[in-house]
Amino acid sequence: MDNQEQRPIPPKPAAPPAAGLAQVAAQPAPAEPSPQKHRRAASILLKAVFALVLIGVVVALVWLADRLGSEPAAPPGDPGSVVVEISPTPLPTPLALPREGVTPPDYRLGDCYKDFDPAALRSTVVACDTGHSAQLVAVFRYPAKDSYPGREALAAKALEACRAVKLAPAADAYTLNFQRAYPSGTSWDSGDRRVDCYVTADGGNVINASVLP
Repeated sequence: MDNQEQRPIPPKPAAPPAAGLAQVAAQPAPAEPSPQKHRRAASILLKAVFALVLIGVVVALVWLADRLGSEPAAPPGDPGSVVVEISPTPLPTPLALPREGVTPPDYRLGDCYKDFDPAALRSTVVACDTGHSAQLVAVFRYPAKDSYPGREALAAKALEACRAVKLAPAADAYTLNFQRAYPSGTSWDSGDRRVDCYVTADGGNVINASVLP
């Protein structure tokens, strides 16, 4: 029979030993932000957004004012007008007629001319209910700052001016033609910026009424 040694079984410890173990303090749970802090943060954010929007509006208004101020729209009849003028503006005090020796810079929209020659340096302006051979029916004025656009561009602008004209029923009583006049390079350099459109009659001073409405 083999020799067998019996050893007693030691009892289980009541609890695991704690000696030598590091002690870790429990961390407190993060505090929930109060409703007052939420409201304060929302208020600051709202003020920041409002300030940015206000700055954007001010910048836009300044830009718009600068654009409008740099290129003002000129009314018809002004030397810088950019529209074709087809409606005469009566003078507060009508000029006495007839007027002889009137130079082209002094021609006015609606004027009627006796023995008209578009190449002449002077003309005779008469009342439109008396015999005349031409009437100025449309005007276009280039801005004074513009450079000379060239003969073809001026001729095209004069044609555009003539096409914009609306004649009165009185024009039906006559055989009429449109005649254009525009600056040369030399006259442009001297300040001429006007393109004119005339209604003319081949038969001389046969027109006895204004052909404009």
